This record gives sequence, structure tokens and C-alpha cells, in this order.
Amino acid sequence: MLRVVSISSPALAGATLLLAGLFAGCSKPLGGAENAPAPRPQPAVEAADAGERRVVVDNFRFDPPVLTVPPGTKVTWVNRDDVPHTATSSDSPPKFRSRAIDTDETFSHVFSQPGTYPYFCAVHPKMTATVVVK
Repeated sequence: MLRVVSISSPALAGATLLLAGLFAGCSKPLGGAENAPAPRPQPAVEAADAGERRVVVDNFRFDPPVLTVPPGTKVTWVNRDDVPHTATSSDSPPKFRSRAIDTDETFSHVFSQPGTYPYFCAVHPKMTATVVVK
């Protein structure tokens, strides 16, 4: 037996409208591409575009620790750590030196000459890595 109930309370009417609004967006089927979470960038070297490479700074490490690129490549460091880091050439005088790179900030340098370029974090000197240009 179906029973019809009238809504006489303004609070109950408001709650009904609220629930109707919440469920209105649920009409799309689950599992579709529109519901898939956005992929998270992998902490590794990834080509940003032609002629550019990325080094991810995370967990007090440069990833990758050795990056080999052709001459003319722009290398961009992106800090995914929650503390500032630098990318500072070990050469004297330094061939490149970033400012303190804060979380989600970047620093870029174009490596035009073949060679081996060791570098470190000036804030955390035990963090080291190398760019090889050949």
C-alpha cells in the first residue's frame, strides 16, 4: 500500500531539497573516464617537451641521480619536497647556481657544451647528482 505524506515543516522541506540536489549529480555512471582521478606525475625524469628534461627533487634526493642529455637541452629541476633545495654546480666557479627552490617551484638551465656537470644542494650538501652532456 502506497502512502502519500505531505511535507508541512519548512526544515523537512529544506532537507528534502538538499538531498535532491546532492543526488542530482549522481546520475552519471560510475567508472567512466570523467570520474577517474587525474594521474599523479611520477618522480622521475620526464620529457616536458622537445629539448627539455626534468629532475624531480623529492625526499632529499635528485631523481635521476645521473641525467644524460644532448647539447642544447634545457634541464628543469622541480622541487616536490616540503623544504627548499638548490641545484648548484660543483665546479669552481659554478657553471650554474639556482636560488632556493621552494615546494613546487622550478629552476632551469640550458646545457650547451658537452661535459660532466656534478651538482649538489647548497642547503643540504649531501644531496648530489650529475648531468652528463654528450
